[in-house]
Amino acid sequence: MLVYLLRHGKTAWNLEGRYQGRSDIPLCEAGREALGPADFVPERVYVSPMKRAAETAALLFPGALCIPVPGLEEMDFGAFEGKSFRDLADDPAYRAWVEGNCAAPCPGGEGRKAFSRRVCAAFERLMEREREKLVIVAHGGTQMAILEQYGRPRRDYFAWQSPNAGGFLLEAEDWENSRELKLIREIKTFGKD
Repeated sequence: MLVYLLRHGKTAWNLEGRYQGRSDIPLCEAGREALGPADFVPERVYVSPMKRAAETAALLFPGALCIPVPGLEEMDFGAFEGKSFRDLADDPAYRAWVEGNCAAPCPGGEGRKAFSRRVCAAFERLMEREREKLVIVAHGGTQMAILEQYGRPRRDYFAWQSPNAGGFLLEAEDWENSRELKLIREIKTFGKD
């Protein structure tokens, strides 16, 4: 089975370097303009319930049924949401979080371990539904959580980052036995460019 893990297009907060997390920020004009129909249209596209993911899926795959999947949302950054690393540079809680490899829970938010468990549980349910092609449009953190757990060759969480409207094409040849996704290729931009 082929698996496409795609990140949403650009938002104003992406352009400003702000943590978006669970804030339901739509695509910005430049983000919408950069996206155009993909060279294939799956019957179904599974999306994070966030506007930016649903808008991206609709622009990339017009005519496909877009199905929101709770659990695929980005990490909840709590008190850090809406702020940039520059805004938080003097915040001791933020510095401690970054120095801890961004693994601990954010104040009022989610920790990486709980986030990854949530995302991977949602992903495994989707893998049980599809047999030939699974297309997911979600978030950078969602991709990193799934691929740190299942991606091959193995990489660190942050080594699976992709740009907006980018992602990964993977093969899940023996998923039932191996729980592995073999990387076929990285997708730098999935749209007009």
